[in-house]
Amino acid sequence: MIHNFNAGPSILPKEVFEQAAEAILNFNNTGLSILEFGHRTPAFTAVMDEARSLAKELMQLDENHQVLFLHGGASTQFMQVPMNLMDLKDNAAYADTGVWSSKAIKEARLFGKVDVVCSSKEKNYSFIPKNFAVPNDAKYFHITTNNTIYGSQWQQIPATSNILVADMSSDILSRQLDFNSFGLIYAGAQKNMGPAGVCMVVVNETILGKTKRAIPTIMDYRNHIAEGSMLNTPPVFAVYVCLLTLRWLKSIGGIPVVEKRNNEKAALLYKEIDENELFNAQIEKEDRSKMNVCFRMNDDTLEQTFLEYASKQGIVGIKGHRLSGGFRASIYNALPFESVQTLVDIMRQFTLTFG
Repeated sequence: MIHNFNAGPSILPKEVFEQAAEAILNFNNTGLSILEFGHRTPAFTAVMDEARSLAKELMQLDENHQVLFLHGGASTQFMQVPMNLMDLKDNAAYADTGVWSSKAIKEARLFGKVDVVCSSKEKNYSFIPKNFAVPNDAKYFHITTNNTIYGSQWQQIPATSNILVADMSSDILSRQLDFNSFGLIYAGAQKNMGPAGVCMVVVNETILGKTKRAIPTIMDYRNHIAEGSMLNTPPVFAVYVCLLTLRWLKSIGGIPVVEKRNNEKAALLYKEIDENELFNAQIEKEDRSKMNVCFRMNDDTLEQTFLEYASKQGIVGIKGHRLSGGFRASIYNALPFESVQTLVDIMRQFTLTFG
């Protein structure tokens, strides 16, 4: 059996793969593949409408919050957010907690002034900053809720009177939050929600249209809202797989149930890391990610040996990011508890042999 800990594109529920595979051959008994289906046909319009509706239901969004499925991944949102929310004379506030937040900061600076109100860069992004102030005149405050590369996560969303913007690419739909408290949320689908190629945006439409900037048609959120995410040809197959994943999430009990599962998986793995003499976690305990568990070996000369040992027993995707090294076990929504237990068992076996 293969246990898929890849950071993204990542594991999805088995039933979603099966349903998606069937749709490639014969979508809804039409005799056509989902890959060749017209995006403006009633059948696909129903897919898009249901996907948007299910996301709103699962996140308990109010009538002002609109759900969009867009091209470009989260990286496009690094520029689309400031383009829609600030003028050149304005400023926005950003928290720098990892590689992806730093990339978002770089792009935002093309559209206005950026205040980096807090950063954990000096300690290799090993914690989430506290006790910082957001300027009252900032058009919005941007956070990256989960640090995929280094393994930290905002366990408490900071309270602010500013418009709150969040990149939730690697922990979307993994835990209960007051999603209505965010002015804008964006998330690349390829972690918890679907395949690469589509980004979900949740935006409170009341915050739009406040700038004097000329926004290109395809970059203006208002145009996408007006057209129901069909302003141009959407990534049809990726949206369909998102719909299947959202259906699966609802079928198991929604976000409350999957959050409980995620907490149990994370607790099991971190307990082993903390108690095993060969391994250590370098993120502050209170800030540890429940999606991307990053850890190292006390003797780094054993790391390649452990990777090979684990691979022979079906563990896939635990090699750390090239910037952080070590190991990274991504335990997204669809990863079963049994896979985490298997990894823990292998860590124990390895310690008995090499410890």
